[in-house]
Amino acid sequence: MTEAIIPLLSLIALEVILGIDNIIFISILADKLPDNQRSKLRFWGIGLAMVMRLFLLAFIAWILKLDQTLFTLFNTDFSGKGLILIFGGLFLIYKSTKEIYHKTEMANEDHPNIPKDNSFKDYLPK
Repeated sequence: MTEAIIPLLSLIALEVILGIDNIIFISILADKLPDNQRSKLRFWGIGLAMVMRLFLLAFIAWILKLDQTLFTLFNTDFSGKGLILIFGGLFLIYKSTKEIYHKTEMANEDHPNIPKDNSFKDYLPK
């Protein structure tokens, strides 16, 4: 029982921190909108963030159950969970390398900074 309390408390702490992060981010976005659209963005933003977080937690729980060996390569067993972790790690390495490249090598290029009017529709998927 006690070995399950520490992961539970860690998960609760992470969820609280991520929830606060969502509220701050949505508040920053809402400040850029006209007054009549701010409450709508806050409602939908926080609501969708909460639903998405519950969906992702359920998805992670499902991934953790994928621990059967799919194949063995060089005396190393690979499971579905292991493959997802490997490809996820490679994706993160790719994205961080690409971001570092753009921040360092592409920083000298001139990009016009044209301000535009913000609207709630700008944040909706197209």
